[in-house]
Amino acid sequence: MSTVTMTVNGVQRSAEVDARTLLVEFLREYAGLTGTHVGCDTSQCGACVVHVNGVSAKSCTMLAAQAEGAQVTTIEGLTGDDGLHPMQAAFHEHHGLQCGFCTPGMVMSAIDLVQNHPAPSEQDVRSWLEGNLCRCTGYHNIVKAVMDGAKRMEGRS
Repeated sequence: MSTVTMTVNGVQRSAEVDARTLLVEFLREYAGLTGTHVGCDTSQCGACVVHVNGVSAKSCTMLAAQAEGAQVTTIEGLTGDDGLHPMQAAFHEHHGLQCGFCTPGMVMSAIDLVQNHPAPSEQDVRSWLEGNLCRCTGYHNIVKAVMDGAKRMEGRS
């Protein structure tokens, strides 16, 4: 057992964990943040995507110890006093979800895409989200949501 400390959504979190504890387990079980979902445990579905030091990462294949000292942002950390993050609002307005299980990972991946490519093409969006599986929607509205979310994020840091 070792103590792992990281800043999650602006709050420092520490816990004594087994060396094999995954970041997704740390977030859900020790930080009580259940918006990050476990869909496959094999890095195939993307439901567990969070940002680690500003970059999207699949938390089901990352050890909590690897995030020692890191800044981690989960879906819960996106909403501020001014309401939904622009990408969340776009997903809501374009119905870029159905059951919602994949949505947190989709939103987190989409934000990382836009931070890397501020004006992505439809093909950029489809390519970037290849590691995020949705078993319900067929992706059409997800792509529309990401494209609109990218426009909404212009000028926002």
